[in-house]
Formats: sequence, C-alpha cells, structure tokens
Amino acid sequence: MTLLSLIFALGLEQIRPLGNRNRVWLLFIRYANHLERNLNAGSNRHGVFAWLVAILPPMLLSIAVYYGLKAISPVLALLWNIFVLYLTMGFRHFSSAFSEVSLALAEGRDQEARDALSRWTGQSTAELSANEVSRLAIEQGVMDSYRFVFGTMFWFVLLPGPSGALLYRLSQMLYQKWGNRPLAEDRFGQFADRAAMWLDWLPVRLTAASFAVMGDFEDAVYCWRSQAKAWGDYANGILLASAAGALGIRLGDPLKQDYTVKFRPELGLGDEADPNALKSAVGLIWRSALLWLLVILLMSVASLLG
Repeated sequence: MTLLSLIFALGLEQIRPLGNRNRVWLLFIRYANHLERNLNAGSNRHGVFAWLVAILPPMLLSIAVYYGLKAISPVLALLWNIFVLYLTMGFRHFSSAFSEVSLALAEGRDQEARDALSRWTGQSTAELSANEVSRLAIEQGVMDSYRFVFGTMFWFVLLPGPSGALLYRLSQMLYQKWGNRPLAEDRFGQFADRAAMWLDWLPVRLTAASFAVMGDFEDAVYCWRSQAKAWGDYANGILLASAAGALGIRLGDPLKQDYTVKFRPELGLGDEADPNALKSAVGLIWRSALLWLLVILLMSVASLLG
C-alpha cells in the first residue's frame, strides 16, 4: 500500500498539480498565526506547546481516519493515503518554476529567466548572468526536491498511515513561520527550528547518498565530506555539495546581487553550472526518486515474504 500510495500521488500531482497556496495550507497558516498571536510570550516552552497543538491534532486525526477506513476496506485507506500525499508532496511544487527558467535560458530569453527565478526564490536576480541564474536555479531545485519529495517520502514510509507526511510538511511550514529567527529577539520559534533540524537529520543524508549513487559517487562523497560544513546551513550544504559533486559542476561561489558581491563558499567540482546543467540536475533528481521507490518496493516484498 505504501508504494502504491506514492506512485498514485505522484502521478496525480503530475496530471493536476496543487500549488503551495491551496486552501488547505492557507487554512493551516491562519491557524498557526492564531496560535502565535495567542501563545507567543517570547518563551521556548510556549513555542513547544504551540508546535504540539499545531501538529498533533492533524496527525492523530490522519491516523484515526486511516485505520477507520482500513477496517472498512483497504482501498479506502489507500485513497486516504493518496489524498494526504497529494496535499503534502510532489515534483510540481517546484518543477514548473524550474522548467520555466530552463526553457527561457535555452531560448536566450535571459531577462525572462531572471524574472522567473526571482518569483521562485524571492531573491534579487536583476544583475545575474545566465550561468549565475543556472546555478541558483539548480540550488533551489535541489533544496525544493528534498522538501517536497524526499523528506516527505521518508516520513510517510516510517510512520503509520499518512501521519508522517503530515508531520514533515506541517513542521516545515512552522519552521518557515516561527523558526529561523534571532534567538535573542524571540525564543518562541526555537523548538520549531530544532524540530525541523531533527526531522531532517536522517533523510537529508539519505537523499545526499542517493545523489551520489545516481551520479558521480566519488566526487559527491568528497564534496559532501569536505565542503558541506562551509555552507551556512549544514543540512542544505550536504544536499548541495553532494548534488554538485554528483553532477560534476560547481555551485555556490560569489553572486552579484543588490549592487554588491555576495560571497558564498564553493561547492562541487568541475565546470561552472550553465543552462545545459539544468537538465542534468532534473535527471539526477528523478533518478534518485526512482531509486527510493525501488528500495521501498524491495522493502515491501521482503515484508510480504517475511
């Protein structure tokens, strides 16, 4: 059932993509805003309580519905899994923006590529060259593929029903809203930040390992071990360094943004990322996703035989 849920959810998402700004997630964002307004007293314990109140009820409800439907018919439980996965994961959350940038660069429409990248990442792109646009697009695509595919897939497989997928997606949303704040100003989001880090620890490394297996293994592992720590966010550094090594390109490096030079560590080996590298990056992500599905299939077969 796990593998079928993933395959059908990914297929449905390709046919009818669901954006980040859908009504379900907008409703949860309003709920999170309500919790922060009423519970944020600047203390870590208030942040822990708010996080639990935000995440546990949807998780428990998803498990109750799953087992209730499973008692009636396994097909109904499968449909429930597919529905929740459809809401929480998918390539189309980021691939449409990635494709828009790639097509514009391939046709020489550099300004349109910069505009598309700016809408996608929220960063200033007016001064970027075509190669710099390619570099940023690959970086964003790798990180989004982890958030919307690999991280969600890992927790869906690990926890009962669709509760793991909900746990990961909701924790990421709370991290974006409450976490990543200066600790001296507000300790309310400290637990959201730590929870996201804990939930990412293992799947980030498994994703990086899958990039290595499906690309240049030696270079991916070398870049992971020698370059990832130099990146500001270590988890993102692992993903980007391993992907750059697997693709044989360089990511990171300085960028010209906001009329200044933004210095960033070098990640990867080989040539600078260019528009041709975008297709290679998409291929690496798809191959890695197929590898995960194959591993899940083997686990399912072993479980049935056991």
